[in-house]
Amino acid sequence: MQQAPNSTGRRARAIDLKLRLALRVAALAALCFLAVAAYALFDSDRIARAKASHIAEIVAKDIALQQVQTHWFSLSSSRTPDLQRVAAPLMEPGLCITYRDKAGAFRQGMCSGALADETAAPESFAALYRAIFHPGEPISMPLLIEGEPQGTAVATFDPATQISRSWREASRLLSIMAFALAGLCLAVYAALARALRPTHAIRAGLKQLAANDLSARLPSFDLAELSAISTVFNALAQRLEATLAERNALTRKLIAVQDEERRHLARELHDEFGQSLTAIAAQAAAAAHTAERECPPLLEECRSISRTTASMMETLRGALVRLRPPDVEELGLALSLESLVASWNGFEKGRTRFHITITGEVDDLPPSVRANLYRIAQEAITNAAKHAQARSVQLRLEAGQADIVLSVEDDGEPTCGSLPPKAGMGLLGMQERVVSLGGTLRFERRPAGGARLVATIPNLGSEH
Repeated sequence: MQQAPNSTGRRARAIDLKLRLALRVAALAALCFLAVAAYALFDSDRIARAKASHIAEIVAKDIALQQVQTHWFSLSSSRTPDLQRVAAPLMEPGLCITYRDKAGAFRQGMCSGALADETAAPESFAALYRAIFHPGEPISMPLLIEGEPQGTAVATFDPATQISRSWREASRLLSIMAFALAGLCLAVYAALARALRPTHAIRAGLKQLAANDLSARLPSFDLAELSAISTVFNALAQRLEATLAERNALTRKLIAVQDEERRHLARELHDEFGQSLTAIAAQAAAAAHTAERECPPLLEECRSISRTTASMMETLRGALVRLRPPDVEELGLALSLESLVASWNGFEKGRTRFHITITGEVDDLPPSVRANLYRIAQEAITNAAKHAQARSVQLRLEAGQADIVLSVEDDGEPTCGSLPPKAGMGLLGMQERVVSLGGTLRFERRPAGGARLVATIPNLGSEH
């Protein structure tokens, strides 16, 4: 039986699997991109140093050649070396080349300024670049004439220019990587969404099982993992369906045996106990008649016996009605329920008012369904009358196209909190009958007062 909850627990919001996997792939790709960017920076510094070394080597060789030519042609040494001749094809923004003699004294030097539109790197990038690569370090090459060092050629790149150039290349690379990363995330998310699309069918199947629809089956999927889930799900649903069918069949058999035992007990009570009470009532009446003539003091005791016997007869008649209901097959379900409500109104004498509303063709239902619906209504009204202390009890029966809904609602006294229904209140028997018909039973108790019992069974058609 399902009991309506009074509060819903808060659950932590789950992260979508596609989003989680896409974020993990994005994080891994971002690490790879950062590694590529770091490698590009290291490679840029290596290329700058190699270029400075190459330029210094060319300058050293050219100056050595100029000095040799001066010696061969007996030229003035003041005209050499001429850095302008060698610098013209080598100079680029931020490059400085100098020539020092073998004593280390500065002789000549040339520098090229930075471009006017050179983009300055952010201070944080510049500080990090300086800390790692130490840009602007001079690269020296010895000037050798006949194997003897005659000076040094030095090539140096301006640190700010080198940092700006590295920043330009790195920012361009990072921009490309950012677009690539966004595209990769979208592609991964789309691929995962397509691959996990069968999970919607799995969730729908689980919802069907939760709603007691054991006919739910899953198709086979392309992915081996999901196909294995589909196989296990279908086997479980089939086993549950077979188990439930066996249980319902057993329950119907037990209910039939129980009803037969009740009818047998009702016959025994009517034939044996009822006749005995009738005999006692007759003897008490005869004794009262004799006492009235011959022994008046015993008259009141005889009348007391008659009243007690009458009360026992009334109780016996109520028990017989509960044990052996009216013939629903002959009277019809609607008339039987109306008689049940009328009998309770007569018994309660206004203390509790019972009302009934019937919608649909309830008398066309199969006999077993009509009999079980009467029993469920009888037990529910009895519980409301005995335990709810209500002023009004409403019985509703609606036979729709898909479901048959039987509800009994009362305005009983408030309860402290949400108390569960007691098993001794006949709910177990009602649950067995509802389950045997393939339906559900729900009990709702409101703290403000009153309770509601709803039985819902599928409408499998009429008896014709």
